[in-house]
Parts: sequence; structure tokens; C-alpha cells
Amino acid sequence: MKKLYLPLVFLVILCYSSCVDIEERYDFKDDGSCNVTYGFDMSRAVSVLANLMTDSVKESPQFSLVKDTTLNFYNAIPDSSLLKLNASEIELAKSSELSVDMNLKKSVMKVTLNHTAKDAADLQFYLQNVSKIALNGQINEVTTNAKASKALDARQLVAGQDYYSYDITPHKFYRIIDKVKFNAFLKKTRSTFMMAKAMLIDMPYKLVLKFAHPVKKIDNSKAVLSADRTEVTLVTNMDEVMKNPNLMNLKIDF
Repeated sequence: MKKLYLPLVFLVILCYSSCVDIEERYDFKDDGSCNVTYGFDMSRAVSVLANLMTDSVKESPQFSLVKDTTLNFYNAIPDSSLLKLNASEIELAKSSELSVDMNLKKSVMKVTLNHTAKDAADLQFYLQNVSKIALNGQINEVTTNAKASKALDARQLVAGQDYYSYDITPHKFYRIIDKVKFNAFLKKTRSTFMMAKAMLIDMPYKLVLKFAHPVKKIDNSKAVLSADRTEVTLVTNMDEVMKNPNLMNLKIDF
């Protein structure tokens, strides 16, 4: 059976998903293809959680589990969820890889999702559909725990295309946040973020776009363009985005 067997402690960590360091990378090639990487590092969440655990829990087999593996994303989706996907979504999953680096005793918990889009249209389809597969297909089947389910909404910022609209061509990358969807997301997850803020934990977000040719125009005052005009970097955090969602908007012509 095609399943990604996650230990119980990982599901608990999801409840602390506001403690995630997020890095989103795009590497555009000359032939029009693009490598996309979503990396989320929950190591700080593990460290916080470990301070709240009893010694018996820390010595349990679940907490002692060590993993460093990469598998096809399709193989990480439960069979029951695969039945809900259409042919295009199945192909998307098959063309993506999921990597897990976990050593809870050393406060290491990193998950990376990789995909190579063959052209602009394929990239736009991927960005508009990956969160549906990642959130509804993988985790919801693993647990019915209310807190973990609530944490899934926080993870939308990781593969958080649900509240973005895209316009991507061979020479432009436009991403606009849908404020209605984003506000609905905040309504469901605000208490989680507030808890993290109270613990002096933010949710850093870094976006890096590397282009094969110089950028002609960029519309985002917070984004930084490299000296050779081929790399755009946006660094912010969830607290800033909650106050001003427009920080996530990007219009790049290249």
C-alpha cells in the first residue's frame, strides 16, 4: 500500500507548525523549464516541543526514529486519496519528489518537495494544484486529530498556493494574493500564530527566484534584485504578511 508512515510525534509537531522556517526556490532554465523547491524546516518546533516532553516520551521509539530518505511524491499519498485525483494531478504527483530528514533527538526535522516543470504552463498548473494534493491528499488521511487538522491550514504557507493567483509565461512570473482567501486562512489559523508569537517564535519566509536571463522589471519594494539582475530574493515573516498581505505579491518580467 502506498503510504508515507509518519510517526505519532511528527503529527504532534504539526500542531507547532507556526515554528516553520520556509524557503521557496525557483530555478528557471534556458529551455523554459523550472526547478521548484519547497523546503520547510521544523527543527525549531522540535526543540520547543522537546522542552515540554517527559523523559519517557523522549525515550520512546517514535521520538528515537531517524529518517533521511527521498521518495516519489506519488508513493507518499495514501491509496484512498489517489482515487480522488484526476489524471493530471496524478501526473503532477509522479513528477515530484518528497525528501524527509528527521532526527528528533538532535532537533532535526526537514521536509522538502521538489518538482521540475517542463514549461511555463506546466509551472502554473503545478503551483495552482500542489497544495490541494499535499494538504488534502497526504496528511488528512494520516490523522483525524483536531489539532493536527488545524495545523494543516498553517502549512498552506509552505505549499501555500491556495490563496494565490498566477500568471506565468516564458517571460513573466506574476503572483497575486487573494485577500478573501488569505483572510479566511488567517481566521482559521490566527490562534496558532499568536501562540507562536507569544513564545517569541516567528515564521520566517524566504523566496528565491533564479532566472536564466536578466530581470527587466520587478514590482515589489521588499524584493532584492542581485547585481547581475538574474536573482530575486524576498525575505519576510508571517507576522509582517498578516499585517500587509501585499508583501507576497510579485510581478517580474524577464
